[in-house]
Amino acid sequence: MFKFVSKSLVAASMLVAVPAFAEEAHEAPVRAYVSENVMGWVKDPAIIDAIREANAEHESLSQADIDKLDQEWRAQATAADKPLIDEVLARDISKVLAGKKDESAGMITEVFVMDNKGLNVGQSDVTSDYWQGDEAKWQKTFLVGPDALFVDEVEQDESTQALQSQASMTIADPDSGEPIGAITIGINLDQL
Repeated sequence: MFKFVSKSLVAASMLVAVPAFAEEAHEAPVRAYVSENVMGWVKDPAIIDAIREANAEHESLSQADIDKLDQEWRAQATAADKPLIDEVLARDISKVLAGKKDESAGMITEVFVMDNKGLNVGQSDVTSDYWQGDEAKWQKTFLVGPDALFVDEVEQDESTQALQSQASMTIADPDSGEPIGAITIGINLDQL
């Protein structure tokens, strides 16, 4: 015996299921891309050394110090004079990350590395803030442990209109295996 269901009920149930499926559908290809293309270069001594140096430099920072640095960064993001931003972008690690982004032929939209407090160590492009420690990209990686990989929601890049997702993972010290920082990679889903 057949049961007839109203077309509007079927359509409504499909509308609910499609966004949830679409939201999760990007995770597997993003994880695969990171595994195949990023895992190897996050062990680069240049990245590890830069994080170790930042951790030592920032060891005594209080939360008030971190908040002050973050406020300075945000103010400089739209200012003509950008001493803190310029200093971070001039670091060798930022040049390495910009090179990795360029080598990806548009697949990577941005990449930045954070220390054990969630502060930017290096980056391919200017981020909107300096402290990532209050965001999921750091909290769901560094605080979770050495093998953590977090894939964030799909977003549309305002400047390029491309769909993208950020993949973030913990970076562990190769000597101790302990977390020392984290990395976030913006992935262009339109190219993926």
